[in-house]
Amino acid sequence: MSLYILMTRLTVDQLADPRGRKAAGREWLKHVERACPEVKFIAHYALLGRYDFMDIYEAPNDEIAHKVSLISRSTGAVTAESWPAVAYPRFLKISREVAAEIAKQEE
Repeated sequence: MSLYILMTRLTVDQLADPRGRKAAGREWLKHVERACPEVKFIAHYALLGRYDFMDIYEAPNDEIAHKVSLISRSTGAVTAESWPAVAYPRFLKISREVAAEIAKQEE
């Protein structure tokens, strides 16, 4: 499974009603669970700044991540972006592999 970050921005109207927001969030999650049962949500955060919410989730591939973003947009998000993410230890391993490959080519 690959790791993804979903960054979502909602309309001002959607954020103005906390009870309605909670119900809309539950409905969105039901849509995702039905369409993408293989997705596993790891964390959900409300944010200050450019985006309103950040979800961290696992999905088997980019196609499923696209579905999560599309469902978000179709259920009212102004923007929804799914970004692939790599855990930092894995990133360090990839960096070492790249450095070794470059060093080999320079020999």
